[in-house]
Amino acid sequence: MLVGAVVVAVGTGVLLRWRNGRFRTTRTVRIRGVDEKRPVTSDSAFRLGPADLGVDALGERATLVHFSSAFCAPCRATRQTLTQVSQTAEGVGHVEIDAESHLELVRRVDVRRTPTVLVLDSDGRILTRASGPLRKAAVLATLDAVAS
Repeated sequence: MLVGAVVVAVGTGVLLRWRNGRFRTTRTVRIRGVDEKRPVTSDSAFRLGPADLGVDALGERATLVHFSSAFCAPCRATRQTLTQVSQTAEGVGHVEIDAESHLELVRRVDVRRTPTVLVLDSDGRILTRASGPLRKAAVLATLDAVAS
C-alpha cells in the first residue's frame, strides 16, 4: 500500500511539473454562477470586460490577466516577465489581479492557484491559460499563436 501511495504521489508531481508554466487551450471555461461549463466559441465565450478587471481598456491585440497573491514568490517573476512582454509586444496589455482581494472573479474564472495567467483577445474572450511561472518565450509564442 505504501509503494502504491508513493507511485501515485510521484506520478502526480511529475504531471504537475510538466503542466507548470505551459499554456493550454481553453476548450471549456468553468463559470460559476453563469453556467456549469460553457464552450469557448466566438459567439458564446465568457468575456471579461475592463470593469471586471478594474482597467480603462483592454489591449488592442490581447490582454494578459495575471492572478497573484502577496505570499507567492513565482508571482513576482511572472509579473516581471509579463511586464516585459507587454512593453515589447505591440497592442498587448497586462493586468495584475490580487486573487485574495477579488475572490468573486477568481471563482468565476476558476483560478485554483497563483500565479495563473489568462490570455484575453481584444473583445475580452478567454483564449488560453497557464499556471505557474512563465518563460518569456512561451508567452510570446502563445501571443503569436492566439492573437494573430
